[in-house]
Amino acid sequence: MNHNHYCIIMAGGIGSRFWPVSRQARPKQFIDILGVGRTFLQMTYDRYAKIVPAENILVVTAERYVGLVHEQLPQMSDDNILLEPYKRNTAPCVAYATYKLYKKNPDATVIVAPSDHLIIGEAQFQDTIQAALSTAEKSDNLFTIGIDPTRPETNYGYIQVNKSAANRVGSHASYQVKTFTEKPNADLAKVFLETGEFFWNSGMFIWNLKAIKEELERCLPEVTSLFKGGEKVYYTPAEKDFIRRVYEDCPAISIDYGVMEKTQKAWVFLSDFGWSDLGTWESVYERVAKNEKGNVISGGVPMVDDVADSIVLCENPQKLVVARGLENVMIIDMSDVLLVCHRDDKTVKDIVTDLTMKDKIDRYL
Repeated sequence: MNHNHYCIIMAGGIGSRFWPVSRQARPKQFIDILGVGRTFLQMTYDRYAKIVPAENILVVTAERYVGLVHEQLPQMSDDNILLEPYKRNTAPCVAYATYKLYKKNPDATVIVAPSDHLIIGEAQFQDTIQAALSTAEKSDNLFTIGIDPTRPETNYGYIQVNKSAANRVGSHASYQVKTFTEKPNADLAKVFLETGEFFWNSGMFIWNLKAIKEELERCLPEVTSLFKGGEKVYYTPAEKDFIRRVYEDCPAISIDYGVMEKTQKAWVFLSDFGWSDLGTWESVYERVAKNEKGNVISGGVPMVDDVADSIVLCENPQKLVVARGLENVMIIDMSDVLLVCHRDDKTVKDIVTDLTMKDKIDRYL
């Protein structure tokens, strides 16, 4: 493996669209939602440990989750776990990791990856990432991974490519980015699919540190001016207090909006390996095994009759769960919350929004 190759795993989100299983105290990246014996974070770590040296994997997460990271990835050193004191979206997360790692190895080329994606076709995935790393280490461009869309999906962002500006690396095509579009409506998503110019935005990025540092400083000086001052304190006991002060003053902004949509150096590597961001219950329903009635049933002692196309999940393995005469519903029974609603992502989103606005009830988030 190339010892100048690194991976930065972003693991600070709260996964509210997976409520009530995913909570602020233990969000979805720390949960085995798929029932495979490994959490999303552990699967992400395992995936990238096959591509970069294990000691070159960093996890950026919220301060409150440091215990969960140590519990699930006990092999990681403290220096490789970057703790954010406040939520500030992904641009500060990337800036923190960039400036800290730059002090250690300015020649590094990095993958920046979310902690909660599903990858199917590991060999093809590894080949794509290796090709992108090899390209990025010799380039001042910023690369993202675009997924060949299979349907007019409205829950994903899209990347439009300029097919007249193209390169090939082995079997992989890369194109200059023309536009980024966030979650289109159904009609627009159909148009995107028909043009052949739009690809799903996977949220995975590959670049060398010098290239991203330069573009961060050009596009987001209000963010980078804060992190620049840490050169003397990164990897020292003073780092924690420094980062707390930085995050108090740092604006919340995404790396997509803050850099990728502004830079002239955005390129996309195309791939069609199986991918899902598993951001919602509906995306999990689409991916996991279902019985002959189209039901996903997990946990408890189920007595499920005349039920179709539904999710039935119970945290207590001894609890009797009786469901009858239902279709397209979610029944999720946790120790302190029982959710019964239509199998619809908007419903869950609206419930979480309502909880955040109601005094005392938000303790269930």
